Amino acid sequence: MTADRKINPKLKTALAAAVLLALVLLGTGFLSFIDTVAAMPQPQPPMKKLDAIVVLTGGSNRIDTGFRLLQEGYGKKLFISGVYHGLDVKQLLKRWKAAPQKSLDCCVVLGFKASNTTGNAIETAAWLHKQNFHSIYLVTADYHMQRALLEFHHFVPGVAITPFPIVPDNFNVRDWWKSLATGMLVGGEYLKYVVTDIRYPS
Repeated sequence: MTADRKINPKLKTALAAAVLLALVLLGTGFLSFIDTVAAMPQPQPPMKKLDAIVVLTGGSNRIDTGFRLLQEGYGKKLFISGVYHGLDVKQLLKRWKAAPQKSLDCCVVLGFKASNTTGNAIETAAWLHKQNFHSIYLVTADYHMQRALLEFHHFVPGVAITPFPIVPDNFNVRDWWKSLATGMLVGGEYLKYVVTDIRYPS
């Protein structure tokens, strides 16, 4: 007959305090994350002309914004990372505008290797190195930008990155608590950001 093993009351209290502290820190960090996303400014004209525009796929308005910036001359080339296999430049351009955009055909490059944000940064780094480019506009959703910047600063050193955050359709980060889907999206992104921040300490 084995004796019951009881947890030391002091240890139990210390564990409970540690868990509570962790939850408080996570909650405080989450609210700070929300504030940062909500306050994230989109660059306004007149803007600098940089070497390239980089778009990370995965949300509404990102690719359209990339094409618009390229058309307006804010980058020499547009690199779209994380494109589904089977799509080509002409198909994407046609989705953007019905009228042919032949003037942009030569300046749009698609990346098919990335399946996540780390992959986006790695395949973009390789492309920028081949092009000898040193400055980019980074286009992605506002809630995704903080994590994307961590990845890009880690894998794309020596390149000046100007964030160009996009607000997805029907999305307001401050309304995360009004919708389960929005709450899960923002909460999941925050946790991924925390993990990435731990992986790449400044």
